[in-house]
Amino acid sequence: MAGKRKGTYKITNWRKYNESLVQRGSITLWFSEDAIEKWRHANKEAKVGHPFVYSDAAIESLLVLRELFQLPYRQTEGLGKSLAGLMQITIDIPHCTSLSKRASKLGVSLDVRKHTGSIDVVVDSTGLKVFGEGEWKMRKYGKTKRRTWRKLHLAVDPDTHEIVAETTTENSCHDADQTDALLDQVQAKVAKFHGDGAYDQRKVYKTLKHRRIKAIIPPRRNAKISRRGGRLSRDVAIRQIRRHGRRQWKERVGYHRRSLAETAMCRMKGCFGDHLKNRLIPNQKIETRLRCKILNKFTRLGLPLFEWN
Repeated sequence: MAGKRKGTYKITNWRKYNESLVQRGSITLWFSEDAIEKWRHANKEAKVGHPFVYSDAAIESLLVLRELFQLPYRQTEGLGKSLAGLMQITIDIPHCTSLSKRASKLGVSLDVRKHTGSIDVVVDSTGLKVFGEGEWKMRKYGKTKRRTWRKLHLAVDPDTHEIVAETTTENSCHDADQTDALLDQVQAKVAKFHGDGAYDQRKVYKTLKHRRIKAIIPPRRNAKISRRGGRLSRDVAIRQIRRHGRRQWKERVGYHRRSLAETAMCRMKGCFGDHLKNRLIPNQKIETRLRCKILNKFTRLGLPLFEWN
């Protein structure tokens, strides 16, 4: 008997999606007239040292170009000067040192579209290298103590594919510890929380119950029903798994939507790589947040629509 032919996906909106890919590299999309009008710092608040010369919008515009084209700070300064010359506008470009210092204190919004109703979120984390060996050297000679990375925690809206919350931590931070930090950033009401087995912890269920969010988290394979009468959502999941099996439980509750968080991480690394350019954690946090904001912009420009063959 011949084996079943494996299906394939076909993009049905290739022309529109192709235009969105072209738009991602458009300079005018990121170096807009609105940013140029607000280039100088307008507020005169009291601060220690010299007052700010450039606005947050000016610093963010250049940092976005830095992330978009994967440039060091000095080359970002040069790109800004060349753009000002080509556009024939009289603006001063911040020095590379100013870009680095202001980046650590910048407040960056993820620029998420507003929602009228509740949303679901899918959460997961991934590692981003800071310094250390590459994959080939590590396989051949092993890793050294200098090899380190940071963890990027994402909360993604599975309906719009937008990143609605993110945090960047050291590699020793557990995924479950960032549940509150992620949910605090989400502006819309959250109905369901999709997470993998790393979030199967009592403190996570307690947080979700307090916020009235339904937990879609697979219990561990050796999970036991609690002594509180089995009324927790985790206990309900354990009973359903025992009755119908883990695979069928995942299909019934829609657990597989959680894979969209991994899709967002794949898109993130495909666009920006798996390395961080900055060495200080405050700058690294702004670097990852800018990447998430840019990725949300990419998402609104257009995503591929698939048809199963």
